[in-house]
Amino acid sequence: AGGGRAPRRGAGQVPTSPRAAISNGEKSGEKKSKDTPGSPALGPRSSLYFASLDAAVEGLQQRVQDILRRLNGGREEAHTELSGVRDSLLLKVSELTEQLEERLFHGYGFHNGLIQERLQALSEVLERVEGVQAELRRICCTVEAVYQDLCLQPED
Repeated sequence: AGGGRAPRRGAGQVPTSPRAAISNGEKSGEKKSKDTPGSPALGPRSSLYFASLDAAVEGLQQRVQDILRRLNGGREEAHTELSGVRDSLLLKVSELTEQLEERLFHGYGFHNGLIQERLQALSEVLERVEGVQAELRRICCTVEAVYQDLCLQPED
């Protein structure tokens, strides 16, 4: 290779970018062997570069694994918290429902009392109306009898 430039990529050379290394199978933990038969031997500077690159890729993979582990842990915590919130909401809804039922039954009792009082008052009024009706019938019968008596009397 010439004056400090990186070797040109050709057949059998290790990829020069981390993304290319990962896409060539190293992401699953399969490292390509540097001593593969038929591949050209790398110079000391290139060897160090690729060793550094491999270490960087491994570091990135480890960081990704750590991030995924933390994400999953956070998801589990969130799920646990959400379950707790759901349980406390269910309990609160149940308590509020019981309070509402108590208020409704109290209101029903109060209104039932008012209705009973009004029905009693109505019943008393209807009894008085029946008495007045009976008295009115007697008056009508008396007026009718007086009228008939007046109409049937001979004129002198």
